[in-house]
Amino acid sequence: MRVVIGEDEALLRRGLELMLGDAGFDVVAVAGDATELEAAVAEHRPALAVTDIRMPPSYTDEGLLAALRIRTQFPQTAVVVLSQHVQRRYAVELLSDQTGGIGYLLKQRIADVDEFLGDLRRVAEGGTAIDPDVVAVMVSRARRSNVAVGALTPRQQEVLGLMAEGRSNASIAARLFLTEKAVVQHASRIYDALSLPVDSDAHRRVLAVLQHLNRD
Repeated sequence: MRVVIGEDEALLRRGLELMLGDAGFDVVAVAGDATELEAAVAEHRPALAVTDIRMPPSYTDEGLLAALRIRTQFPQTAVVVLSQHVQRRYAVELLSDQTGGIGYLLKQRIADVDEFLGDLRRVAEGGTAIDPDVVAVMVSRARRSNVAVGALTPRQQEVLGLMAEGRSNASIAARLFLTEKAVVQHASRIYDALSLPVDSDAHRRVLAVLQHLNRD
């Protein structure tokens, strides 16, 4: 799988390059700012672009804006953005294009190498990966302000959170030590309680859940 990395910190950039290379990814280019990142994607047309959100020159959201432009100009390239801090609006902005192949992860997630690489592969295959800490903030907020979410059982809220991260039913079952049948039953009750459309497309499921959690 061809990958382009955008990261202004040289040590982290090199670390990502080595990690992905060791895992069998083909890192075709690395970039130190958003302009270089977009140029590298245009040249190499990778399956995946991994980028920091805060990039030169202003160190605000250049990486995020570059990721959004990449998804528009090169829809065949999936993107994963990395952030130092929890910002739920970044996840919402990334998902605004309604398509899969999107990931928003905190940099601390890199320490769990297997999980991080699994998230990258899932996004490259057209799936979605939203950081658990971001989802936890959204679920906690919704639990306080959204009657329907607050009425879910603790187990259903756990399932809801994992659905929002982009996990499949099989992955949720393994994480919670449940059968897939039990996960499907919990998901069905969640759909009914939140009036969400039942959709077999994994990304549209994530989108529907996050939109509901993001309501005021």
